[in-house]
Amino acid sequence: MIKVEHLTKCYGDFMAVEDLSFEIDEGHVYGFLGPNGAGKSTTMNIMTGCLSATEGKVTIGGCDIFEQPQQAKRMVGYLPEQPPLYMNETPVEYLRFVGSAKGLKGKELKEQVEMVIQKTKIEDVKNRLISALSKGYKQRVGIAQALIGNPNVIILDEPTVGLDPKQIIEIRTLIKRLGKNHTVILSSHILSEVQAVCDRIVVIDKGKLVANDTAEHLSHNLSADHKLTVQIEGPAKEVQSLLSGIPDMVEVHLNRTVEKNVTEYELNAKEGADIRREVFKRMASRNYPILLMRSSELTLEEIFLKLTTGDFYGNIENGAKK
Repeated sequence: MIKVEHLTKCYGDFMAVEDLSFEIDEGHVYGFLGPNGAGKSTTMNIMTGCLSATEGKVTIGGCDIFEQPQQAKRMVGYLPEQPPLYMNETPVEYLRFVGSAKGLKGKELKEQVEMVIQKTKIEDVKNRLISALSKGYKQRVGIAQALIGNPNVIILDEPTVGLDPKQIIEIRTLIKRLGKNHTVILSSHILSEVQAVCDRIVVIDKGKLVANDTAEHLSHNLSADHKLTVQIEGPAKEVQSLLSGIPDMVEVHLNRTVEKNVTEYELNAKEGADIRREVFKRMASRNYPILLMRSSELTLEEIFLKLTTGDFYGNIENGAKK
């Protein structure tokens, strides 16, 4: 649906985006992540045609955003971090204006305005001044303007920033619904939000792509055999002593009692050490069955740190969190 090829954006001597390439497939909700200053907003502004690029190419549905801007922009709805609302208008008046600016007229314009009002559930406030609306409803109006024209792609930059918990849940539910009929790209600093609504994740750091995959695949690929969760049947103290004696073992944490005489442990060895075979040998020598052994799954926060710092475990040990 969207293809970004060798995208570069410079501001004087500062390179905000450097040779960035990735693809966005149709029918997914993408989380667009990166540390502050990583180039997320710059990239999204270029993808929507709001900003020029120093080098590179962006195509949306086969249309070049720079060479065929009108055709490409018709396929994109965009909600910036600060919604472009006219406070002295009502949502109906504002949405009619946005629809007209997008080339809609007459019956089609009326139907589109009614449709987005229903989708975003702002019927109860559609005739109030936008200036009198809560932050949550203003965000809904902002999303409604992005939906006018029924674009294939919806790009949302920090759509829940500043909202209360109830409003956040409502906006997340709306985004999930939109993902059934649109390709959605969501930028957020709230990683739990991305995990809750997105099925794919794009991570950039220092203007470069570091990941474009599902959270599950990223967790599996980044997890290592030196950090294991095991469940072992046997006397807990003896099992823990056997595990602690494994070369390169850093820590053995007794996690919980699963059932009578079965205990779960979290094992953390030196990075790069594969301790699985030694765990098996030691338990087999005492005839203690291993009922479960798996690499510990990383949380999205851990994935993000590992991808954007390059040394997740070292930074955690040193208390340095980016």
